[in-house]
Amino acid sequence: MNTSTDQRRKYLRESVLSATPARLLTMLYDRLLLDLARAEQAQAAENWQAASAQLLHAQEIIAELSSSLKKDAWDGAENLFGLYTYVSNALMAANMHRDIKATRECIALLEPLREAWHEASASLPAQNSWDPARSAGSLGVA
Repeated sequence: MNTSTDQRRKYLRESVLSATPARLLTMLYDRLLLDLARAEQAQAAENWQAASAQLLHAQEIIAELSSSLKKDAWDGAENLFGLYTYVSNALMAANMHRDIKATRECIALLEPLREAWHEASASLPAQNSWDPARSAGSLGVA
């Protein structure tokens, strides 16, 4: 690899390692929607290999979001977990059946959530020192 690629990866790694839980959550949602947009484009172009790679990565992100969800932290957590389960199944179907409509449905379901998490994250007080218990609890994630 060249030096600029190595530097970029190092920067991204440091960004993730130093991010607050709220920022990590919004980063996951941003990447999830980016993967889905790329999958949709690849499906439209009938580039099934590229679409599959993007859909599989999106499924990994959904699995991470599901596993980090603290179901006892707030009343809506169980419903959010159900949505993650639905989206995970829809992404599998989109991949197996080359179904662009399923991919678009997932985008339509997740985009408002991404916006809501960004708004919630922006409304949190600035956190100079990271307190995992306080930060995670405030967003309902571990």
